Amino acid sequence: MPAAKLNKINSRVGFIGLGLMGSRLARRLHSDGWKIQAWNRSPHPAKEIQNEGIAIAASVAELASGSNVILSSLANDSAVRSVYFDKGGVFSAAGPGTVILEMSTISPELSRRLHQEARTRGVNFLDVAISGSTPAVDAGTITLLAGGDKETFEECIPIFESIARQWFLIGPGSSGVQMKLVVNLLLGIDMQAIAEAVSLGEHLQINRNVLLDVLSKTAVVAPAMAGKFRKIKDGDYSPEFPLRLMSKDMDLVMETAARVGANLPAATVAQAVLASNLGSRGDLDLAAITPSVIALHP
Repeated sequence: MPAAKLNKINSRVGFIGLGLMGSRLARRLHSDGWKIQAWNRSPHPAKEIQNEGIAIAASVAELASGSNVILSSLANDSAVRSVYFDKGGVFSAAGPGTVILEMSTISPELSRRLHQEARTRGVNFLDVAISGSTPAVDAGTITLLAGGDKETFEECIPIFESIARQWFLIGPGSSGVQMKLVVNLLLGIDMQAIAEAVSLGEHLQINRNVLLDVLSKTAVVAPAMAGKFRKIKDGDYSPEFPLRLMSKDMDLVMETAARVGANLPAATVAQAVLASNLGSRGDLDLAAITPSVIALHP
């Protein structure tokens, strides 16, 4: 018999991490009728979302013990490790049978450790990586890439339906995170290629607006990059996917590639360009590498 799917009547949903992505995901779940409480390490985002009617837990332990479904969206390995494994963390308080959807982009090694710890505690754990930036979260059009067991995945489909357009079970634990690294490898290289294409066009003295309009309509540009063309055109690099997070993800890509013996020369260049922009542009959108690439060849 397949497991009963989660439902809005009996599920008590806890959401950890209220950054650019997490706050939007929490709002979507709340607006779609899920009973939700949230927690964030820094108080300001929590106060903002509390004003919109979402309850705020006093601690991670309070959230975990009071939820039968937990989602988390955190910045990096360090944050995830602390939230789950520290004293008073998720694993210290989540009861057997709790469903956890860990949505952060983290190393496959940490993801596997989370799955292992969850098994020892009788917790049903999925890594559920997100493909799509903040506009896609707002529109409910993100893609979810999951790793874990099929029964838990199917149980969680009602949650997925509230936040995403499509969802895939990639394979066993940490497969979702690994697939996300493959996806973000393409994203990082695509952005580097676009920045260089714009640089060449600028040096050939092609009108920038014409250049960007035509490029955005060609078959060689992925639809997901359309928003980046608008940002370059307007000179508006407000973050949808911050450059610092893309740099972190590319570091994870390269560390993973080295571990499994994959040679990624184009990704190596993209990683270096991202790292060189962290000091001045790290909190801006990924598209902010474009002016720096153009400036390399005045």
